[in-house]
Amino acid sequence: MTKGWQPKAVALDIDGTLIDHDESLSPAVVDAVRRTAAQVPVILATGRSWQTTRPVAELLGLPDGGLVVCSNGARTLRYPDGEVVDERTFDPSTVIRSVRKHAPNARMAVEEHDGGYLVTAPFPDGDLGTGAGIRVVTDEELAPEPVTRLIIRDPEQSEADFVQLAERLGLHGVSYFVGWTAWLDIAPEGVDKSTGLKVALAQYDLEAADLLAMGDGRNDIEMLVYAGLGISMGAAPDEVKVAADEVTKSVQDDGVAAVLNRWF
Repeated sequence: MTKGWQPKAVALDIDGTLIDHDESLSPAVVDAVRRTAAQVPVILATGRSWQTTRPVAELLGLPDGGLVVCSNGARTLRYPDGEVVDERTFDPSTVIRSVRKHAPNARMAVEEHDGGYLVTAPFPDGDLGTGAGIRVVTDEELAPEPVTRLIIRDPEQSEADFVQLAERLGLHGVSYFVGWTAWLDIAPEGVDKSTGLKVALAQYDLEAADLLAMGDGRNDIEMLVYAGLGISMGAAPDEVKVAADEVTKSVQDDGVAAVLNRWF
């Protein structure tokens, strides 16, 4: 960035950026985020549902009235009351049929309006967060109406298998993101975290050039490119690091705090 640039808003991914796999938040990161949020808007931008995002906002002590971007950009909500500012949906029925053809053992889930999930079979413990209601249904019952996202998961497959699966599915008319594990997130066409951040920044009368964004996953790439300064975590896949302007330390080494402490 040009010398003297100062972020006027900060967007933070949650998993792998703020929180490690053990779901713990380091005191150094909490302190840095709270100091930042006292000066500029801090926007959580995550693949999580609202139900599992809100507790993180509470732990961070984010001020009331702020915005969070959930479901990989498909939902932008006001914290802490969950008022929906923006929502994007799609009909996943074609994708569901294609998944059954190419990955017959995969488990699928869709997010409900209240932040709970409908699933075709139970997911591994913790995969869909804790506290969210989960109900097992048939493929036919999974999406009776348009949804914000469809999650595809197969614990017996690898991340590389799912990169190939995404290609085999021939996904048209949707956006998709391959996660760290055998996890595939399907979103409405053209929707990613930057979609929700555009909505959020407009509420603050700010622009992309004003934004500092940090993330570690493939679903963060568009956000990192969109932001005035996009910073990848140290343990991110290479394609995420390449998309970023900078690379910071890993989540285990408090990479978020190291960055925020430069300005706040």
